[in-house]
Amino acid sequence: MSIFERYLTLWVAICIVLGIAAGHFVPGFFQGLGALEYAKVNMPMAMLIWLMIIPMLVRIDFMSLRQVGAYWRGIGVTVFINWAIKPFSMALLGWLFVGWLFRPLLPEMQIDSYIAGLIILAAAPCTAMVFVWSNLVKGEPHFTLSQVALNDAIMVIAFAPIVGLLLGLSAIVVPWDTLLLSVGLYIVVPVVAAQVCRRWLLATGGIDAMNRVLAVLQPISIAALLLTLVMLFGFQGEQIIAQPTIILLLAVPILIQVYFNAGMAYLLNRASGEQHCVAGPSALIGASNFFELAVAAAIALFGFNSGAALATVVGVLVEVPVMLSVVWIVNRSKEWYDNGAAVRRNTKSRAAE
Repeated sequence: MSIFERYLTLWVAICIVLGIAAGHFVPGFFQGLGALEYAKVNMPMAMLIWLMIIPMLVRIDFMSLRQVGAYWRGIGVTVFINWAIKPFSMALLGWLFVGWLFRPLLPEMQIDSYIAGLIILAAAPCTAMVFVWSNLVKGEPHFTLSQVALNDAIMVIAFAPIVGLLLGLSAIVVPWDTLLLSVGLYIVVPVVAAQVCRRWLLATGGIDAMNRVLAVLQPISIAALLLTLVMLFGFQGEQIIAQPTIILLLAVPILIQVYFNAGMAYLLNRASGEQHCVAGPSALIGASNFFELAVAAAIALFGFNSGAALATVVGVLVEVPVMLSVVWIVNRSKEWYDNGAAVRRNTKSRAAE
């Protein structure tokens, strides 16, 4: 894990301070950035998102989808959690906590927007950081790669319908043209560009050339993420200063959702007899979020000043400490996991083959 990844929460906290301060002292600058839009898409933000996402997607080999069948139990569990449970459980938690329990403590005009941001966050399964979490639990690397590739392929098709459905159920008006444009800009374009870049690099210089280019792009990707956060908090600063407890309140449903989905994925893998080296990354993939995409989609749909944008950024703020706690639980429970009846039975079956 790099220094940036290890201390992501610290960098986010620093960006919060810088963004709020910049938004207070030079508000005209942020207003000018916010006005640079085309078809409801902020162009500076779009460029930053591409710089964030494309280097991550270059690492993904979609040919690894051929290996999906080798880990069908873990793949099945993770797909089920990511697309049948996670967005819907987050919507339920959003309605329960933000729409009801915490409602008197939050700005009334932003309630629906906060819920929308939580839904968008949960509808985007993690892509890049998953490799870090998988490595920390000694996960099967081929499973992790094939699962991430499959999630990205599903995301192209399923992200917009699921977000649209849940926002509709929340009685939030869905700007379908903007939502579909966001999918094209922040999923389809980066995936295509990344795969074209990957194939060109491999064809001209092999894996070493690709790794050298990624080593150069990685700091740029990190800088783009940090600049995006500064911009977000530059627009959100006044609201946060007025009610700093908003971040803590929005973190509650996110925390519950992470532990619920990670726990369910872990237990389902154990019940199916999957190996621990697959169950660990399966649980982590089922719990973490592609927050770069979520932030971009929330801004495109609801704007910089929206509660939706703030809710997705809270997801960034809690990502590392929460996921590290899940890593700790997975590692500490390995002996218990391996003693499961289905796991022992399948282990004996594999040894006999």
